[in-house]
Amino acid sequence: MTNTGQRPIYDGLRVLDLSRILAGPWLGQTLADLGADVVKIESPAGDDTRQWGPPFVESSEKRQRATPHQGAEPKATAAYFYACNRGKRSVVADFRNPEDLAAVQRLAVRADVIIENYKVGGLAKFDLDYASVAAANPGVVYASITGFGQDGPRAEQPGYDLLIQGMSGIMDITGDAGGEPQKMGVAFADIFTGLYGVIGVQAALAERQKSGRGQHIDLALFDAMSAVLANQALNFMVSGTAPSRKGNRHPNLVPYEVFACADGHLIIATGNDRQFAALCTVLDLHDLPEDPAYASNAARIENVEALAGKINAAASWFRRAELIDQLLAAGVPAGPINTIAQAQADPQFMHRSVAIEPEGVPGLRTPLNFSESPLRVTKTAPALGASTFDDLDW
Repeated sequence: MTNTGQRPIYDGLRVLDLSRILAGPWLGQTLADLGADVVKIESPAGDDTRQWGPPFVESSEKRQRATPHQGAEPKATAAYFYACNRGKRSVVADFRNPEDLAAVQRLAVRADVIIENYKVGGLAKFDLDYASVAAANPGVVYASITGFGQDGPRAEQPGYDLLIQGMSGIMDITGDAGGEPQKMGVAFADIFTGLYGVIGVQAALAERQKSGRGQHIDLALFDAMSAVLANQALNFMVSGTAPSRKGNRHPNLVPYEVFACADGHLIIATGNDRQFAALCTVLDLHDLPEDPAYASNAARIENVEALAGKINAAASWFRRAELIDQLLAAGVPAGPINTIAQAQADPQFMHRSVAIEPEGVPGLRTPLNFSESPLRVTKTAPALGASTFDDLDW
């Protein structure tokens, strides 16, 4: 990662993070990596994810300090919290305490960006909703994250990642054809919403530079998860037929799935007829590219079962590493199925410096490499109440 700039892109940007769990914190963490000063307001009990373990990260004595409301920070905070709160400052505030609430309201008036994931209308009673804040701070960019959005028949319903995955349709197309619907291994409804939130905040900040005014960004997990169905959504919208679970097979490309070889499994992902022909050359299936049953992608989709059987039979004579090397040399996309441990040991992963260790705590940086501007990833997630209102220079 090469850059010559001395300051991150969002150096000096003031972000008030009133969110918890994952989607909002992910938005805030990304802005923190980009250089923003992100102040996370936590209840005296802290963000729920501080206790979502094991595993836990043992806090160093340096990062433990007393908070105004509940004494010392517990000695361990869950790794989950560290995954989405890097680079922030934590201030404890009890909204039932008039002094605390007034202090948060003052921060809101000075903030460039506010992130919140309360229930629809939940912050109005504290005068921290968009309308109340914007009356005193018309330039504020205010991002609200809920399960279903600020309006509509489901607006009042709670929305958790698993529920959203189920309701959006993604679970119905994930898993083996004969098995039960499966969720993804990461809470991607939350992650995608957080990332769309970053895009929204950036767009609103760009507009503010022209107009001088901020605006309210209405983000919904259900919207985000529906939007990223991408080709599968369009497959349905064009054909009228709902896609079905296909395991590791691609709905629009064949062969593009997992195959078995002599010592394990590998992925072969052909994207065109040339790659298919090269695959057949490596596997000594020379007649297939000219066979009308397999000559085109559309034909291969119609005959996917028979083709998969032929490829598995031919691949069974190869050891995985040998076959991957031959396929890559022939220009056929192929690779192993790694564990996370194997993925993080890959020389490409290490070369790209995605893994970081701010203040001795491991993490994964925002995967952006700018030619001119550095990321700010020197601080880990904060201990609960590690900062106070008096520490802030807003």
